Amino acid sequence: MTAAVLPLVVAAFLAAFLLAALRLARGPSLPDRILALDTLYVNAMALLILGGVMADTVLYFEAALIIAALGFIGTVAMAKYLLRGRIVE
Repeated sequence: MTAAVLPLVVAAFLAAFLLAALRLARGPSLPDRILALDTLYVNAMALLILGGVMADTVLYFEAALIIAALGFIGTVAMAKYLLRGRIVE
């Protein structure tokens, strides 16, 4: 059952990843691009976790955790720059 569903889920997340990359490239404003980059982080995490499930290894889960931490820090830094014009006060 799981083996039949996983390729469909991977395809759905790949489509979401590509659509977010398109929004990142063509976004009309900076907040749209920041949101697209945040969505790319989430999709990359999901694809890594799905890869870990398919390969039956925990290494991918640790990589997804690192991407989650860096994605959160990056999103906060970009939002702070957008609001205040600088990151460090």
